Amino acid sequence: MAEISSFASQIQSSKPIFSNANFSELAVIEHLLHADLYSACDDEIPTIDYSLLFSDSPNQQLHALQCLRHACLEYGFFYLVNHSIQDGVFDNILNGVSDFFDQTTLNERRIYSKRSPSDRIRWELNSSTGENREYLKVVAHPQSHFPSNPSGFSKILEEYGKEMRRVVIGLARTVSKSLGFEEHFVEKALELKSGFEVLAMNLYPPNAKSKGAVGLPYYYYWTTVLLFVGLRDLSHDARWVSVFCTSDVILIQLCDQVEILTNGMYKSHIHRVIIGNNKVQRISLIGIHGPSLDRLISPSTKFVDEKHPKQYREMTFKEFVEVNGYDEVDVKSSLEQARLV
Repeated sequence: MAEISSFASQIQSSKPIFSNANFSELAVIEHLLHADLYSACDDEIPTIDYSLLFSDSPNQQLHALQCLRHACLEYGFFYLVNHSIQDGVFDNILNGVSDFFDQTTLNERRIYSKRSPSDRIRWELNSSTGENREYLKVVAHPQSHFPSNPSGFSKILEEYGKEMRRVVIGLARTVSKSLGFEEHFVEKALELKSGFEVLAMNLYPPNAKSKGAVGLPYYYYWTTVLLFVGLRDLSHDARWVSVFCTSDVILIQLCDQVEILTNGMYKSHIHRVIIGNNKVQRISLIGIHGPSLDRLISPSTKFVDEKHPKQYREMTFKEFVEVNGYDEVDVKSSLEQARLV
C-alpha cells in the first residue's frame, strides 16, 4: 500500500478489510431470494453528518472521516444528514414526480416506452410477481434529457440533479480522504465531473392492486436514494438490512466502480424493494452517479500488492453497463464479469 500522511493515518483507525475479497454476490443472492421474503434485520445503519466532513474543526472533521471510513468498510451504505440541500428542492421533485405519474395521463407516458438502445428517456409499467412498479429513467448528465410534460418538470429535474451532483462530488472527495489520499483521488479516477448520471423515479405499486410482494428485484449502483419504502440492503455478512428514508435523509450506496478502484477494499452493495400488500402508492427517487462512459476503470495500483493481487479486469464504464446486454440508461451491474478471482 502507498504511504499515507500523519493525518490520514489517524483516519485509518481500523485495518483495511480484504477478507471479503472473494465474496460471491451471486451465490448469496441465490440463497436470499429463496429465503423468507420478509426476512430482514433491523441493524443500526451508520449515519454520516455531511457538514462535519467539511468542518473547520480538525477534530470534528477527523471524527467524521473515521465514521465515513467505518461505514464504507463495514457496510458500503449509510444515511446522510445535514447535506445542505434545501427542503424546497425535495418538495419540488416529489411533487413533480407525483404529477408525472398522474394516472389520468398514463397513455401520454407511453411515448417513452423502449424504442432503441440509445434511449435517454425510458418509461415502463410492470406488474408481476417479480416486479411491481411504474418507473421513469432519464439521463441527467453530462447532457440532460428530460420529459417536456408536465409543465416545469424538466426544470425541477435539472435543479435536483445539480444539487445531488454537488453532494456526490463532495462525498467522493471525503471518501478519498478516508482512504488516506488527496481529496481529488476518486473524483479524478472516475472522471465524475463528466460522469454519466441517471435519475430513476419509481411509483410503488404501479396500480391499486399489486401482483406480488417485490417492488424491485436486486440491483447495484452508486446511488443517492430519497424516500424509499421497504428497502432491503444486503450487508457484508449476507443479511438483508431494513432501510427507511425520510424527506431529510439521503441513503448513499457505494458503486461497483468504487469497489473496483479500491480493489475490493470498499464494497458496493445490492438492494431490493419489498412492498408486501401495500395499498398506497409510494414514490422513490434514485440518483445513479457513475464515471464517464469512456473512462477505463481498474484497480488503482495504490491497492494492489503481493498480499492483495488485482481482483478486477479493466473495463470502460460503457462496457461495464452493456456487457450483459443492457442499455446505458439501465445502468445495470456487471461486477461478476469484471471479477478476475
